[in-house]
Amino acid sequence: MTTVLILGLGEFGSNIAKRMSEFKCEVMAVDIKEERVDDILPFVGSARIGDSTNEEFLRSLGVNSYDVCIVALGGLFQSSLETTNLLKELGAPFVVSRATNDVQMKFLKMSGADEVVYPEKQTAIRLATKYVSESILDFIQLDNNYSIYEMKAPKEWFGKTLAQIDIRKKYRINMLTVKRGNEVFIPAHDTVIQADDVAFIIGEVQDIRKCFKV
Repeated sequence: MTTVLILGLGEFGSNIAKRMSEFKCEVMAVDIKEERVDDILPFVGSARIGDSTNEEFLRSLGVNSYDVCIVALGGLFQSSLETTNLLKELGAPFVVSRATNDVQMKFLKMSGADEVVYPEKQTAIRLATKYVSESILDFIQLDNNYSIYEMKAPKEWFGKTLAQIDIRKKYRINMLTVKRGNEVFIPAHDTVIQADDVAFIIGEVQDIRKCFKV
């Protein structure tokens, strides 16, 4: 079972706590505000009121025993920076910290964060990409180059097999799965693409855009 320490129970932190609890993680949730701790208690294994910038308080949590520590503090960036730094000094094995801009991301990494999440920027990129074309239903950015796109199958694919379309050779991209109604399956070379099929495509962004003309 994955053990998780979540510091900060605003909208971002509390939603992470609830979701990870649903996945049967052992969650310790912390916030300086009593009402937030009371609100999260029904959803997590344990919760405590405390100041994450206080070294003795963090030490009392045994931060080095958690698989993941998530710094989800809002408000003053200084608090996120101090908390991240203290977690690493106290031996936390893996720290994920939240940033709200590129400068914060840079300083959090310098303070020892193993991973920095930037939800506002990531959401903006996702929405902008999703609505740039009617063909794009959703997408997941894997890194600066590779993404997984959920795409409506183009009309020119209808009635053709995957081998005939041959997107791997022509565009250097791969079709991971096809969603047809309520069924999701891995396509074979002789799978015939039908109207209303939804394809999940992985590859470099430029190649996917070239293939789907987006």
